[in-house]
Amino acid sequence: MISGKYKLRIVWDLKDGPLRYGEIRTGLLRGAEGTQEIAPRVLSRELKALTQSGLIDRKDFGVVPPKVEYRLTPKGRSFIPVISAIRKWGAHHLSEA
Repeated sequence: MISGKYKLRIVWDLKDGPLRYGEIRTGLLRGAEGTQEIAPRVLSRELKALTQSGLIDRKDFGVVPPKVEYRLTPKGRSFIPVISAIRKWGAHHLSEA
């Protein structure tokens, strides 16, 4: 469900509310010094996989120009404490290194 380089970050970024594709992409670039930009095809694939696994929901407003939002499902929201614990563990052990 969460394998890959970006899925955890996408779910974490959605914890504060729905985001559009461009906002998610911008969020993935924050703090990413020395890393390459995520390819649009890769981001689309990750979003589709998260939608299929039931962690996020895709809402298409059916307007021109296209407007699509992604938000956490209840299943996705239940995963936020797990990601938070992973972040705390990482911060603790990173400071030891």
